[in-house]
Amino acid sequence: MTRWLDDDEQRAWRAFMGASQLVQEELDRQLQRDSGMPHAYYVILVKLSEAENRMLRMSELAAELASSQSRLSHAVSRLEERGWVRRVPCAADKRVSWAVLTDDGFTVLTAAAPGHVEAVRQNLFDLLDPEQVRQLTEICAAVLDRAARGR
Repeated sequence: MTRWLDDDEQRAWRAFMGASQLVQEELDRQLQRDSGMPHAYYVILVKLSEAENRMLRMSELAAELASSQSRLSHAVSRLEERGWVRRVPCAADKRVSWAVLTDDGFTVLTAAAPGHVEAVRQNLFDLLDPEQVRQLTEICAAVLDRAARGR
C-alpha cells in the first residue's frame, strides 16, 4: 500500500526540492563565473584538501562524494588537464590509484573559497536564524545517518 504524502509533507518536500536545486544552481553559477569551475570540481578539491597529505584513493573519494567511479574518473581527468589534481598509482596494489591535490590546485581552491563561502551565506545562512540552522543540521544529519547505515 502506498503511503502518500499528506499536505504538510507535500509542501515540505516541494520546498526542500526547490530550495536544494536553487542553492546548488547559485553555487554552481558563482563558481563558474568567479573561478571557472563547476561546483562538482570545487567539492573534489575541498575533499582532497582536507585529506591527509591532500590525497585519497579514488574509490574512497568516490564514496565520500556519493559518486560513481566513472563519473569521478571523468571529473578527475578534467582536473588533471588543468594541473589541479594528479593520479598516482598505488605501489602496493596496482589496481588502486590515488587522487592528489597539486599545489596549483590548492592555490586555485584557496582563491575560490572566499567567493564560494559568501555565496553559501547569501543563498542559505543569511536567510536563517540560529534555531533554523540547528534544525537544518539535525534534519540533514538524520538523512545522512540513514544513508550511512545502508538504508
